[in-house]
Amino acid sequence: MGSPANELLFSPVSLWEVAIKFGVGKLDFQVDPRLLRRGLLDNDYSELPISSEHAVSVHRLPPIHKDPFDRLLIAQAMVEGILLLTSDATVARYPAPIQLV
Repeated sequence: MGSPANELLFSPVSLWEVAIKFGVGKLDFQVDPRLLRRGLLDNDYSELPISSEHAVSVHRLPPIHKDPFDRLLIAQAMVEGILLLTSDATVARYPAPIQLV
């Protein structure tokens, strides 16, 4: 992290989760997903599209937990060979390129 050689990416699956939880009024998701997206783009993050390969790779993951958003993020990291940063200790248990922060 912090190196100009690192490309900052975000997945639409994260914005999808925020949009759903914001829409139902979850107290821990009080950010407008449109503003979050704009902020990511304005700060030089690139969008990593969700592909069919990402979707079908979810089935290879062990059943550590059932969160579909997290599982798709993990599959994206595995397929693309990119590091997924997370503050979720459960997500960090997956055998994938994941770093707990």
